[in-house]
Amino acid sequence: MSLNIKLGVSTWLWTSPFKTDTISLFSKIKSMGYDMVEIPIEDPALIDTKRVKEALKEFDLVPAICGAFGPTRDLTNEDVKYHDTSFNYIESCLEIAYEIGAGFFAGPMYSAVGKARLVSPEQKKIEWDRAATNLHKVGGMAQERGLQLAIEPLNRFESDLINTAEDVVRLIKDINHPTAKILLDGFHMNIEEPDIERAILLAGKDLLHVQVSENYRGTPGTGQTRWDAYKRGLEAINYQGAVSIESFTPEIKELAGAVCIWRTLAPSQDSFAEEGGKFLRNWSK
Repeated sequence: MSLNIKLGVSTWLWTSPFKTDTISLFSKIKSMGYDMVEIPIEDPALIDTKRVKEALKEFDLVPAICGAFGPTRDLTNEDVKYHDTSFNYIESCLEIAYEIGAGFFAGPMYSAVGKARLVSPEQKKIEWDRAATNLHKVGGMAQERGLQLAIEPLNRFESDLINTAEDVVRLIKDINHPTAKILLDGFHMNIEEPDIERAILLAGKDLLHVQVSENYRGTPGTGQTRWDAYKRGLEAINYQGAVSIESFTPEIKELAGAVCIWRTLAPSQDSFAEEGGKFLRNWSK
């Protein structure tokens, strides 16, 4: 049985931050056989939505918009100034998503990436409730633009709040907003999930987007990932979204440092995308 999916790739594989001129990658991405391009927004001010939309149309690529949640973008912080910063940033991302025709905004938007501490159950409950309350508000912002939210669990080294499919299912229940859905990222799942297939089944109809790389964040098909389990799970829930490669270039030092990539993971970033795309096309048949 084949999967009825789109294949995508993130521009983070080549560069950071995304800015208007990054649309020069779109021709290459299309020529490699991809249907979708993931656009990670680090600084919304760097993006001319009119030019990006024109380039997407020219190369017949579907956009996905992903957020980048550094230390100042934290909806769980006790200081509401961090919430205001987050809301302003998220609203800018939602507006870009709306203007270029993306259907959702994705990422670990509940907290700052790298906020990984051992806290008391009482403190965790406080931060969990802040995340749920604030993301309900974000859900309203998304709904006004006809968008959905794809909320992403991270591994234990990058977040102490949402690590598994079970966690994110519980969070979207507490957010209690119809726009709140799920993104599952294979790199984080390979660390946190005892059973990949079960995690996908848990997400079920709320699974909006899937990101993949290998267990070591390298080219799909070159590592220890249980691709058979991914396929069984996605088939079982009749997944109709995209499967998109997300990894990072070691050439952009700030980005590489943020995601702890200290070595090259492929002969080149182009070969990463090309070979990864070939593998995923065969895998999805």
